[in-house]
Amino acid sequence: MAHKHDPKDPSMAKQVMAGTLATATVNTGGKLMSKASKHPLLVFGLGMVAGYFVYKYRKDIIASATRTIDAGKDFVLHQKENLEDIVAEAKEAK
Repeated sequence: MAHKHDPKDPSMAKQVMAGTLATATVNTGGKLMSKASKHPLLVFGLGMVAGYFVYKYRKDIIASATRTIDAGKDFVLHQKENLEDIVAEAKEAK
């Protein structure tokens, strides 16, 4: 079964860019948090800001997580089908 490309699906380049940005954010955030942890009021303020943005974009976050879970399920199903095809071909060859 051939995989059909849907133009509405996000491209691999976008996913690679998102991963790169996430890595850079984590590295920068780690350095920032080590400095910010010395100032409790600043940590509280950062928590308030983070909570605000999580609340503001909660629907987008949930939708993104749901898409990721669905993509993972589709990937596993596709790999299972490929494995079944390989096993069937191996049985036919004998």
